[in-house]
Amino acid sequence: MATATTSGVRAFAYSGRGTDGKVVKGKLDAASEGAVLAKLRTLGITPIEVKETAGGSGLSMEINVSFLEKQVGLKDLAIMARQMATMTASGLSLIRTLTILSEQTENKILGKTLDTVRNEVESGLSLSDSMARQSKIFPPLMVNLVRAGETGGFLENALESIAVSNEKDVKLRSTIKSALTYPVTVLALAFVAVIGMLIFVVPVFEQMFANLGGELPLPTQFLVILSKNMIWGGPLLLVLIVGFTFWWRTNKNNPKVLAVIDPWKLKFPVFGDLFKKVAIARFTRNFGTMIGAGVPILQSLAIVGETSGNYVIERALVKVGESVRAGKSISGPLAEEPVFPSMVTQMISVGEDSGSLETMLEKIADFYDQEVESTAEQLTALIEPLMIAVIGVVIGGMIVALYLPIFSIFDQIK
Repeated sequence: MATATTSGVRAFAYSGRGTDGKVVKGKLDAASEGAVLAKLRTLGITPIEVKETAGGSGLSMEINVSFLEKQVGLKDLAIMARQMATMTASGLSLIRTLTILSEQTENKILGKTLDTVRNEVESGLSLSDSMARQSKIFPPLMVNLVRAGETGGFLENALESIAVSNEKDVKLRSTIKSALTYPVTVLALAFVAVIGMLIFVVPVFEQMFANLGGELPLPTQFLVILSKNMIWGGPLLLVLIVGFTFWWRTNKNNPKVLAVIDPWKLKFPVFGDLFKKVAIARFTRNFGTMIGAGVPILQSLAIVGETSGNYVIERALVKVGESVRAGKSISGPLAEEPVFPSMVTQMISVGEDSGSLETMLEKIADFYDQEVESTAEQLTALIEPLMIAVIGVVIGGMIVALYLPIFSIFDQIK
């Protein structure tokens, strides 16, 4: 539901000169013009002009329609992290950087969140702690990398790592979507075609067969029964689809649901191998990024397990973390988990022995990224003829079933 509120806060447009001598312009919400001037000075901006803008009440009041706003995705976070890294490296203060990002980001939800983060940082909270409060926007991986960067004094590098990791994850997801788009689209069209034939085509043939008399063949009777039941079956099916969609969005991250779905996904014909490679690529990349940022291994294992995208790997990494806490290596417990291929565990073992674990993890991630792309291309080439065959069998079978009574009539005439 759209909401609109009024308060003592007013909107002001300002122009001023930054520490680099360049003129900057923007908008700020404050209780008075004096509050705006004070805020600009804390941002290192020398005010040139400040004036109140329309939009505080009436028809020009800002309307918040949150359900229509685009949610924050990995791509938005990757762009934000890269821009923040660039501005931080240029010598801009964190407050100034957050102010610019909150104003120029295209995603309104992210812009509002960054504005909240800026206000909390101004009040003395660290960037990572403020981001941790916004857990629905900033994932644990990002928060912990920022915290490591703040602690170690390499925030710029940490932000750059976040950007690279998110960009690769976005590319990985895009590869998966491109592989799944064709079969899902074809199946959806086939489903619509079958429903359309049952509702509009079969009743016409049924009426014609009734006028001709005689007993219908069994396949034709089956189609007629389906067609008659579509009166109540169609709406019921629609309600079930909508209900399942709503239930899935609510419960897709529930551990009990994931414990059932994710093992099945890895065993699924054709696509199971692809899902497994995606999860391993994500795990090794994120693990390497966190190790490189100086995050403790036990904390890294817990976080990358959550971000792997598969419950089987998450539970396996929990066991690995318990073994590491007991003083064992990483590769040994990993080798005992069947979900990890021997190549992965052997390369991690070499990385541990040589002190180049981060490098080995990056190489594994790059290898599986290429494997995912190759597998996706092969699946696309394989699925196309399979989908055509499936649609041909389904639609063709329905057409044959509809024409069987006509063939039987010809036989009776002969």
